[in-house]
Amino acid sequence: MNLKKYFVQALHRLQKGPGYTYKELLVWYCDNTNTHGPKRIIKEGPKKKVMWFFLTLLFASLVFWQWGILINTYLSYNVTSSLSIGFKTMKFPAVTVCNANPFKYSEVRPLLKELDKLIEAALERILQPTHGDPISPLLLNSSNATDGLDLELWNQIPLVLIDEQDKDNPVIVEIFETNQSAAGNQTAAPPAPSNVTTEEKKYKLAVKLCSHQGSNNCTYRNFTSAAQAVTEWYILQSTSILSKVPLQERIRMGYQAEDMILACLYGAEPCNYKNFTQIYHPDHGNCYIFNWGMDKEALNSSNPGAEFGLKLILDISQQDYIPYLSSAAGARLMLHQQKSFPFLKDQGIYAMAGTETSIGVLVDELERMGYPYSDCTMNGSDVPVKNLYSEYNTSYSIQACLRSCFQNHMTETCGCGHYMFPLPEGVTYCNNEDNPGWAYCYSSLRSSIRHRQICIDSCKETCNDTQYKMTISMADWPSEASEDWIFHILSYERDMSTNVTLDRNGIIKLNIYFQEYNYRTISESAATTIVWLLSSLGGQFGFWMGGSVLCLIEFGEIIIDSLWITVINIISWCKGLKQKRAQARYPDRPPTVSELVEAHTNLGFQHEETSAATQGEALPPEPGTPPPNYDSLRVQALHNPGTDSDTEGEEQHPATNHRGDASVWAE
Repeated sequence: MNLKKYFVQALHRLQKGPGYTYKELLVWYCDNTNTHGPKRIIKEGPKKKVMWFFLTLLFASLVFWQWGILINTYLSYNVTSSLSIGFKTMKFPAVTVCNANPFKYSEVRPLLKELDKLIEAALERILQPTHGDPISPLLLNSSNATDGLDLELWNQIPLVLIDEQDKDNPVIVEIFETNQSAAGNQTAAPPAPSNVTTEEKKYKLAVKLCSHQGSNNCTYRNFTSAAQAVTEWYILQSTSILSKVPLQERIRMGYQAEDMILACLYGAEPCNYKNFTQIYHPDHGNCYIFNWGMDKEALNSSNPGAEFGLKLILDISQQDYIPYLSSAAGARLMLHQQKSFPFLKDQGIYAMAGTETSIGVLVDELERMGYPYSDCTMNGSDVPVKNLYSEYNTSYSIQACLRSCFQNHMTETCGCGHYMFPLPEGVTYCNNEDNPGWAYCYSSLRSSIRHRQICIDSCKETCNDTQYKMTISMADWPSEASEDWIFHILSYERDMSTNVTLDRNGIIKLNIYFQEYNYRTISESAATTIVWLLSSLGGQFGFWMGGSVLCLIEFGEIIIDSLWITVINIISWCKGLKQKRAQARYPDRPPTVSELVEAHTNLGFQHEETSAATQGEALPPEPGTPPPNYDSLRVQALHNPGTDSDTEGEEQHPATNHRGDASVWAE
């Protein structure tokens, strides 16, 4: 009870403002606020009062509308990009060089022998038809069939011809077919009409991919050129074969550093293949990285210019290329940051054999703002995709994340991993024997927009990145005048032979250097800050209403006063409701304090139903103190004479005692 009383008193102490009603409070605010407009509402005449009311309401609405736009702009977290140019000594980039051909054909030939026989027979069959003759399938068990072909290997991922003379009903023609399948399936094209010219006959080579061997759930990957189809088919088949070869054996079958790197010079310091770090890349076999920074500190470039860069002479041994796997000849190279994995298939460039390639480098440093301005990551720790390239101890990159995401989806969907990407723990690479439908699953997954979008949404760009812009120029090397002695020296240094074992088709010279020490920094900064927001909000408020921060404080004050008035009114309403409930318990109205005092002094105020004896007696007034100030005190009526006589006797008895006391004092 005391707590409630204290709370009510505290509310009254706090609410000692301009008034105890909403009207008084509103009038006081309009008369005393520093905001333009409200004063005119209460001081002007009736017509102007209406005009100023609508003007104030209109401009207040404009202020709130502009505030909404400004707050929404601030919460969009836009950024601005700034470009700055600096000059400093820079670290030389990591340089990765690979051969365009992943394996020496002399080493891998035993593994690909059956595959080569199949593709040679298929090419012979494709090029066999003469003008005017339709293509028909070759019966493998016929007398003129090619001997020694591995039909089981072919049927796992076959090549087919698609006859599109009738665009609405294309005919699929099997290149190789047995007598049994020929009798059961009519896949050959009908005889061509005599009026059809050679130009009108259109045959396309396609790769047939089925969910499992003998299934009708198949898809056909069409190509505009048979060369593309043969290369794609050979890659799929060789991937299945090489996936079963141990890693160390694949490294042995690739190009070794001592055979590939003939000469090396960094600035004025000589170097050799021992200054390179070897990694295995599924697309290019053995690759070698200069200045990777894993074991040693990264090298700095002393000066810009070609004389202070890296010079390499490479031997790609083009005569030992796999004919159906590598259609391009040259070296694949890439410039990247230290401790980052090189994704040469996406970011690498080719250097052509028989040329000297000069690469001038410019550096761009990117600095992105993190959350909430952009969805970038510092080190990939907040990315939900497990980085499968972490086994190389390399830094995070979006390319590593996208490939890891794809490999994870493939292991979940197909039950095995693709040969071109690292494997998760406990998963094996796909091959035709253990996973007959892997190529169909891989092709479906690669063309799936949904899975691709999942990986794009899951992976993030790095907040800080360094990009190397390259200016490339080439010239024939060596020249005709100097090729004789250069090839003699290089052949002797590599093979200790006086005979020339090198030629123009296998030699590449590289010059990699900084063009200048100027570097560009592209950095992001917040387009809107809290200072901008506050100044913009204040500018709009001051322009439309002539207000300031103090006006907002005044407005906050009147809101607080309104809340106190509301609380006090609620408490008063609750007390009134409680009193009404108390009155409902009594039939008559409770007497007031004056009525209670008169009940003790006026005998006529007693209840009418008193006895005659009591009414005939004249009782003297009874002195005494007024009753307590309790509104709930009620006077009870006297119902019998005995009660009055007893009361009188009790009242006279003390008087007798007083007289007795007086006589005693008199004595």
